[in-house]
Amino acid sequence: MRALGGESELEIGFVPHNPRLPGPLRLLQRVKYLRTVVTTFSYLLLLLWRVPRYDIVQAFSASYWSYLLSVMPALLVAKLYRRKIILNYRSGEAEDHLQRWPRTTVPLMKRVDAIVVPSGYLVDVFARFGLKARSIFDIVDVERFKYRERAVLAPRFMCCRLLEPLYNVANVIRAFKLIKDEVPEATLTIAADGSQRANLEKLVADLKLDSVTFSGFVPFDRMPALYDAHDVHLIGNDIDNMPAAITESCATGIIVVTTDAGGIPYIVENGRSALMVPCGDVAGLAREALRALRDPELTRRLARNARERAQDFTWPRVRGQWLALYHELVSR
Repeated sequence: MRALGGESELEIGFVPHNPRLPGPLRLLQRVKYLRTVVTTFSYLLLLLWRVPRYDIVQAFSASYWSYLLSVMPALLVAKLYRRKIILNYRSGEAEDHLQRWPRTTVPLMKRVDAIVVPSGYLVDVFARFGLKARSIFDIVDVERFKYRERAVLAPRFMCCRLLEPLYNVANVIRAFKLIKDEVPEATLTIAADGSQRANLEKLVADLKLDSVTFSGFVPFDRMPALYDAHDVHLIGNDIDNMPAAITESCATGIIVVTTDAGGIPYIVENGRSALMVPCGDVAGLAREALRALRDPELTRRLARNARERAQDFTWPRVRGQWLALYHELVSR
């Protein structure tokens, strides 16, 4: 919105999926189940009020219930007012979502004016369901992140993926155990929160790891300092699309050691801008991390190439694609 707001030819509005009710009505949003009904109803009213003012509705979409409760109302209201619709689908769980929820996804998605996804990975996924999508990268404000080239890597590892099953932080911890056996001074910071935290803390205790820190949720404005304080980003995802954890890492000089989940191979290249192993390969994660620690020339090359790749995720690189799409839709 900040980027588009600088375009004199556009007027940009915003309708939140989870609007905050005013004054005493906000108390209703503290009651379980009731808050879902009240918030959804408020969201629908906002859509009915705001959508007629605009020519294009761009709906940001995740999967499953989030799609059903947050995206479908926007698509249906846009159809009601005969507005152009962009479905900006961003979830790496797209294939499972489309397979398991076919009645609420494919028929309606075929009626939107454009489907935009962040990577070629989801273009391929949507094509398997007869849906045409185009790829426009998510943006990273690289100016917010300090680039630091590490001449020699210190064994300071981090992972900032949500503590949910699909991100498989457990395998990151298991890989770190193998690293720790080789490099006793290694440390790991897990900078996120989620439903698996208690299980992961137990795993750390069972493995007798004394240098793993759970820092909980980290606000966005503190992320640059977090990247700068570490040298290797370990990622063990089983599912993903275009993770900001990787695109932001590219801008900082931290070395990315990751699985090849979903869209990750579409945004970084193994041996060029990151080190990559198959999903579930715990020993491979540890092996590649140790390789990075021991090969300064490799890590300098990875960091420089990743920094160059990060430029592809900046507003100047994607601006023209968004403006061309808006003009295309309005001119139809």
